[in-house]
Amino acid sequence: MARATRLDRLLAEVRACRVCEPELPLGPKPVLRAKRSARILVMGQAPGIRVHKTGIPWNDASGKRLRQWMDLDESVFYDAQRIAIIPMGFCYPGTGRSGDLPPRKECAELWHQRLLSLLPKIQLALLVGRYAQKHYLTDLCPTLAETVRQRERYGPLYFPLPHPSPRNIGWLKKNRWFEAEAVPQLRKKIQAALRS
Repeated sequence: MARATRLDRLLAEVRACRVCEPELPLGPKPVLRAKRSARILVMGQAPGIRVHKTGIPWNDASGKRLRQWMDLDESVFYDAQRIAIIPMGFCYPGTGRSGDLPPRKECAELWHQRLLSLLPKIQLALLVGRYAQKHYLTDLCPTLAETVRQRERYGPLYFPLPHPSPRNIGWLKKNRWFEAEAVPQLRKKIQAALRS
């Protein structure tokens, strides 16, 4: 058997994390995946209830739409050798008045820098939703739509996206330019990163 890498050891440490246990209605179950060879990083919000139950990131309607935007099938999307998935919050945070609660801040504060330092080949980081964008973009535009429209200013590493949740259908209908302009550009960037 191959010796565990520093990244493998860190992922095991993250998966054993219990820092937020008292605040998590279903208990801790960190969901993330990464390999040192990954070229693309997907940074979303936090697992939903279905992802919590299955332990498979983006295993829901949001994930299906995200894979459509990326033009990737599940075999590529879930290949950790190529695509790392590290959300802002690793565990299901529970439900609030209008859907899932925000991701817990402890995850990014405790783990992100250490994880990202062990992913040296990342060429494209998808910031899916406002939480990831607020954390990683220093010159964030006032609205999600404007941030996504101004995506070039955050490149070449970062590519901001709306969250693909079914709850955002209204946003997508109001901002039809997104699928006409941003999605084709996203697909080109993904293919270029995967080929490199």
